[in-house]
Amino acid sequence: MITKNMRTEIANMNLSELNDLQRFIQDVKVINAKTQLSVGDKVYVVQKTKKTLGTILKIKLKKAIVEMHGTRYNVPMSMLEAV
Repeated sequence: MITKNMRTEIANMNLSELNDLQRFIQDVKVINAKTQLSVGDKVYVVQKTKKTLGTILKIKLKKAIVEMHGTRYNVPMSMLEAV
């Protein structure tokens, strides 16, 4: 939960600090996905307006090969969510 103090700190950050924070958040998402997911798991590929069901075929460093609707896609780990 974001508190009032956190909002104030975020508002006072400059652009490079915000970019660093965004990269950190993406790295945390990738680490969480890698620890929770494995080959053969059913996942949702989360996009801005939709979630698509798929199956993990292979896990790489920052991406995974996911089969959706009979087609294989390279998907960033940060976009994957366990079913």
